[in-house]
Amino acid sequence: MSKPRRPRRSVHGIILLDKPLGISSNHALQQVKHLFQAEKAGHTGSLDNLATGLLPICLGEATKLSSFLLDADKQYRAECTLGKTTRTGDAEGEILQTRSTANIDLAHIQAVIPQFLGEIQQVPPMYSALKHQGQPLYSLARQGKTIERQARPVTIYAIDIIDFQENRLTLDVRCSKGTYIRTLAEDIGEALGCGAYISALHRTGVGQYHELLAMDVLTQASTQGFAALDSYLRPLYTALPLWSVVCLSATQADAIQHGQAVTVAHDYPIHQWVKLQTTLTPSCDKTDFLGLGEVLSDGRIAPRRVFNWEMDKNN
Repeated sequence: MSKPRRPRRSVHGIILLDKPLGISSNHALQQVKHLFQAEKAGHTGSLDNLATGLLPICLGEATKLSSFLLDADKQYRAECTLGKTTRTGDAEGEILQTRSTANIDLAHIQAVIPQFLGEIQQVPPMYSALKHQGQPLYSLARQGKTIERQARPVTIYAIDIIDFQENRLTLDVRCSKGTYIRTLAEDIGEALGCGAYISALHRTGVGQYHELLAMDVLTQASTQGFAALDSYLRPLYTALPLWSVVCLSATQADAIQHGQAVTVAHDYPIHQWVKLQTTLTPSCDKTDFLGLGEVLSDGRIAPRRVFNWEMDKNN
């Protein structure tokens, strides 16, 4: 006899989870969803099992914003082991080659780093979640297959050297979406002439988010009830802090919620997306944040992603 399904809650917000070491991003997502008993949840870009750090998890209506966090710039603390290369580009793979690091010093590293700043071309690794004919590349790689991958542009805004001891190089990296830090480490290793792989990786920032919340804290809060647990939820408007805000009247808000474009006084460029609110206060109440709109060519603002707060009225 199957167990009865646990009741689900209409709960909305963003959890800035510090993903633990050794579990998948999906496993972390399912743990958080279970703790909150949330009806709907999604994460905003995977971290490898051997990576830790910031994994924003969107609950309820916040899932409508997940693509914007997926597209946001990222920041990492990366430990690179010089002198060795592995099959996967990280500590999980077998060692393929060992080379001397006797001639590598800090000055040498400082001379090499600038060539990786700005827009660069990166070839995605075989051990990645990119798909080829419906299959993840990592699945094909585990079958011993190699698929030709096209280089694609990514942007590295900054690489700061944090520490260099023996053959361990620790870097802080700020980069655009789609950057593979494993590939960056391998390329830096080749530029140094010794090879490298990622031995530890911690994501420290996603967009404007830099705080992290341990899974243990959420687990403990869940023993105190949903009020304690929900206190860790970030409001949806915090996901897009730099976006322009259009304040709507009650009549305009009603029209937007029924899928109609509205005319408002504004000076935003055509096709720009904006936040739609019924208040201009910096930290608006949850239900004052109506959703996202786009400025049309005739100047009106059309709804693009509207939040359904009605589903939350009994929460």
